[in-house]
Amino acid sequence: MDFFDLTFNDSRGNPVSMNQFRGQAVLIVNTATKCGLAPQFEELEELHNKYKDSGLVVIGFPSNQFANQEPESNDTMAEACKINFGVTFLLSEKIAVNGEDTHPVFAYLKKNTRSGFTGKAIKWNFTKFLITPSGTPYKRYAPATTPMRIEKDIIKILAK
Repeated sequence: MDFFDLTFNDSRGNPVSMNQFRGQAVLIVNTATKCGLAPQFEELEELHNKYKDSGLVVIGFPSNQFANQEPESNDTMAEACKINFGVTFLLSEKIAVNGEDTHPVFAYLKKNTRSGFTGKAIKWNFTKFLITPSGTPYKRYAPATTPMRIEKDIIKILAK
């Protein structure tokens, strides 16, 4: 399986194929509106606005697997992201990033990126994955890595 074979549902339940992002860089982030790292939504939105016309797609994948920090429904979560953080980038429906119900997107990303000292499992909200326009996972970033610290890598892969 390759990245462009993957699919997910948006926050309204509509199917989305990663194939539609072929030729674009994709930044995937597991998110949670009640997480202490939620202010990263604003930097993700900034990157989205700054680079969407250059080929960057930002996709948030909400998960409630860490300390119940995404208690919202799919509808109220999307609205909370928009109202509280100005989010206009694409959001999926709530998913699992670990365990037997791990969403296929995260199973693929965990399998195809280098793990750090914490292993392959997602350890917290706002773990980020940058995918090249050819669909190759470029790098995995820790939750504490702010989106703006990823900007240099985004510029690098968009320039190729």
